[in-house]
Amino acid sequence: MVKIAVIGAGSWGTALAYILSEKGYDISLWAYEAPLAEEINKTRISSLYLPDISLPENIKATNNLQEAVCNAEYILNVVPSQYTRAVLKNALSFMPAKAIIISASKGIEKKTLQTVSAVIKEISDHPVAVLSGPSFAKEVVRKLPTAVTLAAEEKGITTTLQDILNTNHFRVYTHDDMLGAELGGALKNVIAIASGISDGLTLGYNARAALITRGLAEMKRLGVAMGAKAETFSGLSGLGDLVLTCTGNLSRNYTVGVKLAHGLKLTDILSQTQTVAEGVATAESAFELSKKYKVEMPIIEQVYNVLYMEKSPSDAVNDLMNRALKSEF
Repeated sequence: MVKIAVIGAGSWGTALAYILSEKGYDISLWAYEAPLAEEINKTRISSLYLPDISLPENIKATNNLQEAVCNAEYILNVVPSQYTRAVLKNALSFMPAKAIIISASKGIEKKTLQTVSAVIKEISDHPVAVLSGPSFAKEVVRKLPTAVTLAAEEKGITTTLQDILNTNHFRVYTHDDMLGAELGGALKNVIAIASGISDGLTLGYNARAALITRGLAEMKRLGVAMGAKAETFSGLSGLGDLVLTCTGNLSRNYTVGVKLAHGLKLTDILSQTQTVAEGVATAESAFELSKKYKVEMPIIEQVYNVLYMEKSPSDAVNDLMNRALKSEF
């Protein structure tokens, strides 16, 4: 039986473990919290992340990295981006030499400004792929139709992984632009915070549509400057994921934006949730990348100012709307 290790037992990691377990694979699910692993094994429920789903018996949760990754042919990394380096460094010595690592985390490491796949390639010699696209975990486990992008540099890897990951309700497309797929998945979280702010201030559907459209333009500009393909941002890992997170109330990043618009402080918002809103850290990384590559990203800049410079959301909106006039293209 093929063994797949899923590193990270949050909602998305657990959802991936769930759909793969239904294909008959031997699934090892690593949880940072030992009590969570114990709960899953005893009750088949993850009460914190997916309380309405009964997890199959072939998902074995563990708090032990060696136990999780040993003998695994495929390893899905779903650890938040800021912790991936440390967790995988600890796991590498236990991984089979030929194991393929699939990054399903959507963020940019703050200190290095690297995507998650770049971090993985820096610390290991394992083949790496990226899984991205519009995919709320709660809808995936309900078997609602979902389509995602699987990107890797080697076509043979994407073909193999496409067959491994695809199900009747989880459709997997392949692509060769790992950088673009990752940047789309990471940057859209920052635009989703802006969308939440807009909706929290009741600025209307026109404003939200403008944020999505101009946010996509910013994502594409930075991506192309960094070497990604422009077309990638029109796909599932770009526009698709952007629309989902900017319009769906299941989005953690959108929710952060709404709460900011309602006057809550960022520290209070983050202390009230058990889940990670990747866009908060990514806003800082994206702002630094815009400076590094000399790319104009006004929405990203205003989200950064609200999150880290204590700028009021209404002032940020006002500054966006009163910038110097320009051509759209």
